[in-house]
Amino acid sequence: MKTQKHIRFDWAVKKMLRSKANFGILEGFLSELLKEDVKIQEILESEGNKETADDKFNRVDILVKDSKGQLIIVEIQSTREYDYFYKIIYNTAKAITEHMNKGMVYSEVKKIITVSVVYFDLGQGKDYVYHGRTTFEGIHRHDTLELSEKQKKVFNRQTVSAIYPDHFIIKVNDFDDVARDSLDQWVYFLKNSEIKDEFNAKGLAEAREKLKEINLSDKELAIYLRYLEDLSYEASLAATVRIDLEWARNEGMEKGIEKGMEKGSKDKAVEMARKLKTEGIDIDVIARTSGLSKEDIQKL
Repeated sequence: MKTQKHIRFDWAVKKMLRSKANFGILEGFLSELLKEDVKIQEILESEGNKETADDKFNRVDILVKDSKGQLIIVEIQSTREYDYFYKIIYNTAKAITEHMNKGMVYSEVKKIITVSVVYFDLGQGKDYVYHGRTTFEGIHRHDTLELSEKQKKVFNRQTVSAIYPDHFIIKVNDFDDVARDSLDQWVYFLKNSEIKDEFNAKGLAEAREKLKEINLSDKELAIYLRYLEDLSYEASLAATVRIDLEWARNEGMEKGIEKGMEKGSKDKAVEMARKLKTEGIDIDVIARTSGLSKEDIQKL
């Protein structure tokens, strides 16, 4: 039996899963990842949740609050960002400060969980799902610092790491397409936009019906296909930029690129930036790929 093609999860997050009627799909994904029953209370206002003129490009994110009061950031990144690890730190700090009122005691700081679904090679490692957490280890006795019994009661936490942010990274392209457990079923869907008949992970039954391409209206389908074209275009653009930079290095211009550019290589960067700006590429992306400052790009 032919497997039904489904909408990409990033586009679903952008357009469909922000509705309370569809919370079950996102709840299912988070429940399988976090190994607990996640119930979404609301979608929170944040810069990442807003749709902008350039949101057709490589990033989709959403900020939700669950029934425990935890804040969960789900970010889907399609193209390479070398500083993505730093971006996780920034997003975490921003979520904490945005949701901490003046005069609030520190014990009321929200627990943050970040979930990064990335479609590029991030760092080095053999796995495809990584979990990062904070612990404190003694440098002399190598014991783990724990909460006191009073702190456990006051904070309603059993470990120090439960207070600090948790970070999950799913490297989609490194998955080998063999679904060994229910989380793998979700990763298979994230990679292939397909849900096999035998898959039974939480949320997938609902996703199987609601996220079929054939459910889209003609207008929605046209927008969706355009989104896929944009992703392909940006991936091609990124590859072209890498080739151009590699060519420049081979021609002995590496120093010029890294330091702000000598005259010849700067002209090339300006030309590249002008083309990218004409295409409507976000200024942050242009700055990273060309080496020019945002101020210089805005003047083009």
